[in-house]
Amino acid sequence: MIAEVTTPKELQKMDPVFGQVSFDNHEQIVFCNDKDTGLKAIIGIHNTVLGPALGGTRMWNYTNEWEALNDVLRLSRGMTFKSAITGLNLGGGKAVIIGDAKTQKTPELMRKFGEFVHSLSGKYITAEDVGMKTEDMDTVRDVTPYVTGISESRGGSGNPSPVTAFGVYMGMKAAAKYKYGSDSLAGKKVLVQGIGHVGETLVDYLTKEGAIVIIADINENRLNEVGAQYGAKVYTGTDLYSAEVDIYAPCALGATINDDTVYKLNAAIVAGAANNQLANENIHGKILQERGILYAPDFLINAGGIINVYAEIEHYDKAEAMRRTENIYNTTLEIFDYAVKNNITTHEAALTIAQNRINQRKKESGK
Repeated sequence: MIAEVTTPKELQKMDPVFGQVSFDNHEQIVFCNDKDTGLKAIIGIHNTVLGPALGGTRMWNYTNEWEALNDVLRLSRGMTFKSAITGLNLGGGKAVIIGDAKTQKTPELMRKFGEFVHSLSGKYITAEDVGMKTEDMDTVRDVTPYVTGISESRGGSGNPSPVTAFGVYMGMKAAAKYKYGSDSLAGKKVLVQGIGHVGETLVDYLTKEGAIVIIADINENRLNEVGAQYGAKVYTGTDLYSAEVDIYAPCALGATINDDTVYKLNAAIVAGAANNQLANENIHGKILQERGILYAPDFLINAGGIINVYAEIEHYDKAEAMRRTENIYNTTLEIFDYAVKNNITTHEAALTIAQNRINQRKKESGK
């Protein structure tokens, strides 16, 4: 006779991984824990049909573990389509470390994380993301070869942020071309939300072209610093999403286009660096389309970073990385045309083209 086990109510959650809304037939989810260093991390491997899963590591002080799991599931899925739409022979993966990068990140913690990455034998290759720096990737490299974005002095491609920003800039210019008939951003009002490494470089590109740049960030010191350096205006209103601008560029965390903001948006174009900008890609993508707001799919235009670190695997130089990233302009225009011809949203168009490439490879390999 089997004894009946009484489970506390708080543990009676069915399918904590497979039942997640963000779970999309992920191949593998790895939970990493180390008491000595305090490491608590999750590695998500979404799809490896096109190649090893490459994606950055994010360190964030999540409210709870469910939030961290949801983030790694969404981010790793996005990486699959990012590599596919860009023509890279890579799959999609991502990692999150739970904790405050400013106070809890140590070399010992990063090395231990590197050991977990190494245990996957190259199925997942890590890189830099929010809360990480190039030197952190160098530390991971001490224990595993399965890391990109290491220092140029160690044979790596360095910080991918400038190339990411260039790709977003190219995607934004393509969106302007499609919407206004000219890709010139001179005189266009652009609201950049999030002034990290990518956001600041984007501000630099926009300022040099003569755009009217408005910046917003939770870090007031950073806002004042970047505003003074580039002559950008600091947003001082009470409702960021209602600001009357030509282009809204979300460059911080995802899901800023949600039930609360999607009807407030007062921009003609959404083109930014943040991942997973649509809280619900089907609902909110459709609403943007109905409102006549042109959406440049995030996983397409922010692919410059992965193109840059892919150089470490394919051994091409910085000039080639920039050339490939510049091509985001052409791909973005193709996506817009495909969406119109097939009467679908631009997000659906990008997903479809990316998925078609994965399906074709799967068919060819007989997997």
